[in-house]
Amino acid sequence: MGKFTGVLLASDFDDTLVGDSCVLSPANRAALERFTGEGGIFTVSTGRAKRTFAPYAHTVPINAPVILSNGAMLYDFAADRVVVDLPLPETAAADLTALSDEMPELGIECYHGDDVYIHHPNAHTQRHVERVKTTWTQRELLDMPTPWSKAVIQADHQVLLKAQAVIRQRWGDRYEAIFSNAVLLECTAKTASKGGMVLKLAQLLGIDRANIYCAGDNQNDIPMLAASAIPFAPGNCAQAVKDWGATVLRPCEEDFIAQVVGILELRYGG
Repeated sequence: MGKFTGVLLASDFDDTLVGDSCVLSPANRAALERFTGEGGIFTVSTGRAKRTFAPYAHTVPINAPVILSNGAMLYDFAADRVVVDLPLPETAAADLTALSDEMPELGIECYHGDDVYIHHPNAHTQRHVERVKTTWTQRELLDMPTPWSKAVIQADHQVLLKAQAVIRQRWGDRYEAIFSNAVLLECTAKTASKGGMVLKLAQLLGIDRANIYCAGDNQNDIPMLAASAIPFAPGNCAQAVKDWGATVLRPCEEDFIAQVVGILELRYGG
């Protein structure tokens, strides 16, 4: 038993836990090892799918299932098994085809198992697949295999704001549509969010909500920040996160997670 027994810390991956290099800093690693060494539970909660997070799963000291695809999946990398799966409904291909017909400038990236399919790739698509280091197949939405864990809609920010409004107006009972950055709009099944999955994980682990702590930098992290006893955000976070009222600390690249763990060390007995 350590001072962090019964405490859960969940962090977003890109631009929160790690920067552009996707390498955990020595200070962040040391802090997380202190946290887990004292009984704490640490995991990652990311918009990345299983395929695009798997190369990093064993490079960070996680000791619980990982929240993937923006809350659509809970995956245990240690046991190599799906714990919870909340795929997009069967209507997704037809609905997003209708959206694409109206807004042909949209790129739409869909995840089926370990495969990635893209409809109408654009410049934002190319930058995204390069960032997450994945291969993909170009295909019409209705020709893609289903189910999908999520769809990532890609375009300039103003275009995505319009797409988000359309999705919420027409199909708000079917989908979540939330930004992971200015040019990526994440579409998951209704109720599939980082916040909902953090609470599900805590329930599975027997952790009280008062002992849940989350860290994230963008709009898609706000649902889990809302579940956090202290909602932590790095200094580089999106304005939406600052406006929401997160506790903003130093930037990701300046050992932000180590600062979070330091605060928890003081909170749980120094």
